[in-house]
Parts: sequence; structure tokens; C-alpha cells
Amino acid sequence: MAYDEPAFRRRGADGPEPAARGARDDTTADLAGPPRRVSPAVLDDVFDDPEHGEPGRDRMAVHAVWEVVLLLAVAAVALLLYRAEPAALRGAALNSLLVYVSGLLLLALGVGLSLRVGAVNLAAGPVAVASALHFAEQGDRGVLVAGGTAALAAAAFGLVLAVVVVGLQVPGWAGSVAAILVVAVFVQRRTEPVAVQGGYEPTEHSVYVFGVAAGLTLIGGLLGTVKSVRRTVGRFRPVADPARRRGALAGVLTAGGITLSMVFAAGAGVLFAAGGTGPVAPGTGLDLTGLALGAALLGGTSAFGRRGGVFGTLLAVVLTGLFITYNGVQQWRISLLLIAATAILGGLVVTRLVERYGRPRSAGDNDRDWSGAGADPGADGWSTGGRTESWSSALPAESAGTRTASWEGDSWGGPAR
Repeated sequence: MAYDEPAFRRRGADGPEPAARGARDDTTADLAGPPRRVSPAVLDDVFDDPEHGEPGRDRMAVHAVWEVVLLLAVAAVALLLYRAEPAALRGAALNSLLVYVSGLLLLALGVGLSLRVGAVNLAAGPVAVASALHFAEQGDRGVLVAGGTAALAAAAFGLVLAVVVVGLQVPGWAGSVAAILVVAVFVQRRTEPVAVQGGYEPTEHSVYVFGVAAGLTLIGGLLGTVKSVRRTVGRFRPVADPARRRGALAGVLTAGGITLSMVFAAGAGVLFAAGGTGPVAPGTGLDLTGLALGAALLGGTSAFGRRGGVFGTLLAVVLTGLFITYNGVQQWRISLLLIAATAILGGLVVTRLVERYGRPRSAGDNDRDWSGAGADPGADGWSTGGRTESWSSALPAESAGTRTASWEGDSWGGPAR
């Protein structure tokens, strides 16, 4: 009933109108009474963009538990490595390991960022190889010039990839496959390993290099725990028909994530080239992409986007670097591709756990606030139980006289009979 209908305006003269939306007979009192107070948390859920998926805050307990497991695994592998070869965790060997882990951490940070925005960048590894080759050739011009040129070229290349992925609304992996082929053309122009020019040695301050890479990873993870940031960054994640566009903000953030992932990959390539022990060999870079993707997934970043932990990527990368070193000490000769494949498979299992147990609590089947089972209609004013009582389809019983007056009286413009 509209508020400007004659029957509503004449309620004071003709008596109260029978309730039409529920069994409660205090509708008039509810309309005239003071508004109910609603908690800020409930309002945050109510005004959340429904296109993001389920309302409510993602649960972080699954990430905390899994990161404790990763920490124990890191300690176990480090202990095994120390018992097998103590020199691997000392002096120059430790400095080289820290630089290698730092490069892998930057690479995993870039891939993890592209995962968070819902458009995974599989071309990060090949871009790292191309950047390493470029730095090896131009290193004598200075770190800032050679590294900056590689970063700018990677950013421009990432922007082109972002335009394709966002503009066509296609999966990031599909667009990045084309990018891999383009980078392969650049890499194949070098038929022989390239000796590194210049005298930059990141191993001399490996602790600081590792600290910067780890700090960037932790800052990104901490920002991802904020609900507004988490949902805004992950807007490109499809929750309905993937053909539906997710809005301009989603496109801008996804494009920025893809571009930054390329820049991080270029930084990783510079560290791999400068911190290596020999010439930079041309290659596909797929092993680097696999290691970075496996570490990001194993660290708790969801393959579907948006969700992820805080320390997971850092711990997974350290675990990967320690195991690769231990593999060399034990002379097992396990291929990096096999290590990457194992990490990815394990990361997919972690993704399933994150998606299952990281859903918002308000979307669970046992939640009182959103399930409607046993909810108090007057508790917060937004429970399903309260809406069920107020909007029930059951109408109150009416007498014949009342029904006749309602339909045949002057409320509808005709004379009362």
C-alpha cells in the first residue's frame, strides 16, 4: 500500500487497517516507534556489495593454523640441512641462499598479488629470465640504469597484458600464456649464456635484501587482512557468470596488480643474475613460474583470488629454498620442475581448505544471524527470524464485513454500500 492512498490517510477516521504483511497486529506501533539500533558490523554486511559474494568477514583461523604447520616444516628442513651440511647455513653459502630466496620471494610476491586480484600471471618466470639476461648484458651501466630499464620494460609489458585481460574480461592465465610466448621470442635471441657485466654483489648485504623482500611480503599480507582492502582488491574474482563485468574499480585494481607482478618479476631477475655464481643461461623460465606459483598457493593464497594469509608466502618460499639447497647437498638431483609441480599440487589442496574454512562466518549453515534458525526477531532487527515474522505470507483472518468495507467502501473511490 502506498503512503499517499486515501485509505492510509483516513486511517484515523475509519479505524486501524488490518495488517497485510504479517501476523503481528502492532504494525502501526512499529511504524510510529523509534528506529531500532543496528550494530556497525551488521550494517557493514548489509551495505557490502553483493557482487563480491557472501557478506561477512573471512575467517583467518585456517590461515593461522596452516602457517604454524609451515613454520614447523621450515624448522624441520633447516635442521635436516644443518645436520647434513652445516656450512650451507654459514658464511658465503648463507648469503647466496638469502639472495636466491629473496629473488624467489619477489617472484612469489608478484604471482601472489596477481592471484589476489583474480588474474594469475604465469609469465612472471619468463619475464624474470628476460630481465636477468638484460641485466647481465647491461650491468656495466650501473644497477639503477640496467635494473630500472628492465623494470620499466616489464611494467609496460604488464600494462599491455592487463589491457588484454581486463578489457576482454578473460582469465589471467589465458592472457599470460600469450605473454609467455612473446617473452620466449626475446629470450631465444640469446643462444649462449651471458656473462654478468658490472660488479654489483647483492650477497655483500644479503640480510638487507632479504629484509626488504620479506617486509614487502608481510606488508601485503597484513593489508590483505583488512576486510575492505581484501574485498576491493579481489573484486575481479567471479561470483556469478564470468561474462559479467565487475566494474571499473575492479578493472583498474586488476590491471595494477598484473603490472606490479611484472615489476616484481623484473626485480627477481636482477637478483638472480647479480647473485648467481656464473653466466645467465637462456631458458623458458617455467620452472621459476612453477616455484613462485607453488609457493604462493602453498602459502595460503587462494587460486580463485582474494583470500590469503599473512606469513604463508614468506614461509613457503623459505621452505622451498631450503629444500632446493638440501636437494643439492644430498645430490638427489630432483628437477626443479618436479619440485614446482609438487608445490602446486599441495597448494591446490591448501586452496580447497582456505575456500572451505575461510568463508565468512555469517554464510555458515550454523550461524544464528543469517540462517534464521532459532534467531531472536528482536535481537538486532536484521536477523532472518525477525524478517520472517514481519513479512510472513500468512494473512490474518478477516470478517466478511471488514472485507466488504475494505473493497467496496469509499477507500476505492466508490460509495459505501
